[in-house]
Amino acid sequence: MAEKKKLSEKTLNTTFWRWWYGNLTCFSQEHMQTFGYMWAMLAPIKELYPNHDDQVKAMQAYTPFFNTEPQIGGIVVGITCGLEEARANGAEEIDDEFINSIRAGLMGPLAGIGDSLIVGTYIPILLGIALGLAEGGSPIGPLFYIVVWNVTEILFEKFIFKKGYELGGSAVDVLVGDKATAFRESILVLGQVIVGAMAASWVTVSSPLVIAKDSTGADVTLISRLDGAFPKLLTCAFVLLAWFLQAKKGMSAVKVLLLFVVIGFVGSVIGVLG
Repeated sequence: MAEKKKLSEKTLNTTFWRWWYGNLTCFSQEHMQTFGYMWAMLAPIKELYPNHDDQVKAMQAYTPFFNTEPQIGGIVVGITCGLEEARANGAEEIDDEFINSIRAGLMGPLAGIGDSLIVGTYIPILLGIALGLAEGGSPIGPLFYIVVWNVTEILFEKFIFKKGYELGGSAVDVLVGDKATAFRESILVLGQVIVGAMAASWVTVSSPLVIAKDSTGADVTLISRLDGAFPKLLTCAFVLLAWFLQAKKGMSAVKVLLLFVVIGFVGSVIGVLG
């Protein structure tokens, strides 16, 4: 009876670090994370299949398009390591189509979870803390973000990579089932709340435009009237405009930023914006 093949800890570590470092390697519109994925999977393929022709054949499974949120996407790499190990040990039901169906089925839901939980929630929280620590030009702010982000991101990604390897194909039910869908939707709501809080805390749009005089003869500005009825209404309007231009009109973030620079310049010249 042939000895059962098992990926070594060294190979799993190599695969993880290659994905962590190279998930956006050779990034392009046509391939996205495909080449980084292939580079990561090259280590387990070489260990499981000593024959070069078998290695070439096995790598064909990882040539199709792949793109997801990079940090949480590490679990897909772990899952395919487990699947590849099972295939090398004679699991006939695991072929290229099976592996790609799992990759394609997971990359969308995981992108939704990762973008809302990591990009939309965790990173803004860290940046908010870092901005506070950086007040007055202190280097503690950026150092805090660099250290905390890298340490927590590596530990988290290493953990889910290992869990993906242990779960193999059974991870699909865990990640795309009803509970996972409910969790993802709740995180989306939390991410929106965080973004709204960050906008209210760090974005300020004011107007020095005088619209009336009070009983003492002092100037009453437009922004004071608006804030009296709806605090930060002008700021909210600009945030919603940015969302509308990007989400509904398809404008890039750079174009929106340039538009706001023009609006700010013209508004300050004519005395409408401060």
